[in-house]
Amino acid sequence: MNVIGSYALPLMIAGIILLGLFRTENMFNLFLDGATDGLKTMIKIIPSLIGLITAVEMFKASGALDVMTGSLTPVANFLHIPRDVIPIAIIRPVSSGGAIAMLDKILATVGPDSMSGRIASVMCGSCETTVYTTTVYYGAVGVSKIRHTLIAAFTADFAAMIMSSVACGFIFS
Repeated sequence: MNVIGSYALPLMIAGIILLGLFRTENMFNLFLDGATDGLKTMIKIIPSLIGLITAVEMFKASGALDVMTGSLTPVANFLHIPRDVIPIAIIRPVSSGGAIAMLDKILATVGPDSMSGRIASVMCGSCETTVYTTTVYYGAVGVSKIRHTLIAAFTADFAAMIMSSVACGFIFS
């Protein structure tokens, strides 16, 4: 399997070049067109990303995350979600990087084989960065009315968070 993985990218690049030669298309111009479109998309989404990253960092620095963690502890206890996983449940729909940093902290503190480490890992893998995805993709195509997208996506995230705890409890208990 390692041999296949080592040759996959070079073979894919060679295949693209060969396809371009057989179709007699100007591959460099096609590449430039794609790169130009990519840069245009990046320029459209950068303001949204900067705003989102700033808001997440302000939220964490203000202490609001600690307040929300404390207020959600009774609900989390009822749902059998460990207290140290609550910050991931709060941040994950907004910031993947923030959630991964919190996951790293949990894994370093209590270990990957602890129930908190397992639930946090499954939660990071099964929840989407809803706000980021909605902001970036809807912003890139110019959608201004998101209608029921956030409600449906947050419902799915909430279900994934609960099922992370249920699945880990079922498998590892």
